[in-house]
Amino acid sequence: MNKRTYFFISGLVFAIVALVHLLRIINQFEVVIGTWSAPMVVSWIGFIATGILSYCGFTLMCKEKGV
Repeated sequence: MNKRTYFFISGLVFAIVALVHLLRIINQFEVVIGTWSAPMVVSWIGFIATGILSYCGFTLMCKEKGV
């Protein structure tokens, strides 16, 4: 696997995770792990962090291509 493929797959995975966080925020899904109920701020932080990582992955892919 070359760098360009790795950056594309990483960017795609992070974009999907960011989309799941965004869907949770929009639809107000409740996430309960054991007895702990995850607050919405967890999804906001997750959305922002994975969105940035996705952007970085796609940006690095484009730089590797020479665009």
